[in-house]
Amino acid sequence: MDESVGASDGLRLGIAPHRLWTDVDAELDDVVETARTAEQLGFDHVIAGSHVLAGELGVTLDPVVMLSAIAGATSRIGIVTSVLILPLYNPIVLAHQTATLDRLSRGRFTLGVGTGWDRNEFEGVGAPFEARGKRTDEHLEALGTLWWGESSDIRIGVAPRTLGGPPVWVGGQSDAALRRAVRFGAAWYGSVSGPAELGRIRGRLAELLETSGIEREPLQTNSVAFVVPPGFTAIGRDLGRLLGGPEASAGSIVDELGALREAGLSACSLWLPVPTAAFADAMAWVAQEVVRQLRGR
Repeated sequence: MDESVGASDGLRLGIAPHRLWTDVDAELDDVVETARTAEQLGFDHVIAGSHVLAGELGVTLDPVVMLSAIAGATSRIGIVTSVLILPLYNPIVLAHQTATLDRLSRGRFTLGVGTGWDRNEFEGVGAPFEARGKRTDEHLEALGTLWWGESSDIRIGVAPRTLGGPPVWVGGQSDAALRRAVRFGAAWYGSVSGPAELGRIRGRLAELLETSGIEREPLQTNSVAFVVPPGFTAIGRDLGRLLGGPEASAGSIVDELGALREAGLSACSLWLPVPTAAFADAMAWVAQEVVRQLRGR
């Protein structure tokens, strides 16, 4: 495999260094080595999910710890939480953790956030589930104040390397989530079924920005997607829509990503729902057959 594969111009491609729905802890032990390989293969970023309790999505690593280990083992690739469930966290502690990670990764960190959906996790940490949207807004405001050093009462232990703090990608498709993205985010982050849905979201974001009175550049729009390469078997889960269709080929995946790029998508983060033993080969296939072709367009 030629390891000089580069990211496509105009559409950044990321990948999760493990599949969702891992059944046993040992399936996550190689994420650092996998992330290093993803960097060598030319992916733009790696993503880390965020659940504090084992549940419907299997077992998961702590995203800040995981990305810190990856940052120390790599030199170029971006690192993104996808997504950190913000209302579960103390905002002062998180501001310090993320500023530290932004500084030690030399500005490669992006904080993707969401409100969460699993009531058990909120009960487990003692956070009110019904107030998760309000808490997310309050925490984002606090993070910005702490990163900028604008609080007269509190100064976090270290300032972020990136002026104003790491970029924030705000997840969710409700109007409340889109307003949150306009107010706090560098990008909206979600899952789109195709260019038409992406266009609708971009249009609504533009409307909300216009009525908000906030002077800022339009938001980027970023998405996640499942990919099962041809010749690989998907794990036994209901995966919903797959990038490139149920009988995907390199051509159908590249065509769909190209259409999304033309519709305004800035970044796509890929999950590979294949058995762990096949994961490395599936990731190499995506780099060879998708990243390379997309870059050549």
